[in-house]
Amino acid sequence: MEIVVDGPVTGTQARSAAARFLAEHCPWADADAVLLVVSELVTNAARHTGALGRLRLRVDAGGLSVTVEDGDPRPPVPRAPDLGGGGGFGWHMVERLAERLAVLPAPGGKRIEAAWAAPAV
Repeated sequence: MEIVVDGPVTGTQARSAAARFLAEHCPWADADAVLLVVSELVTNAARHTGALGRLRLRVDAGGLSVTVEDGDPRPPVPRAPDLGGGGGFGWHMVERLAERLAVLPAPGGKRIEAAWAAPAV
């Protein structure tokens, strides 16, 4: 099962679409972690590249994947967190919350994939 949301979309819209998808298709997923990853990736795509190209959530027997595509081929650059309000926390959170994380080339930009394994039955 899969949902695709073509941009531009706000972090709030992306979280809402992802929450519905998780409730219906991934009751086993840690919704708080997945929604935070979705929000961070979508918000960072808009902030650092101008606009989100596409959000895709996919679930199969192997698990759940969240993919965000944008129009900038450069990979994210982790920054030191700024406790004064300047950001720098998002990518570090994504790295900690996702079980697997990859940054891959995509036509006209890049694709960031975060994934979680399905629980053993």
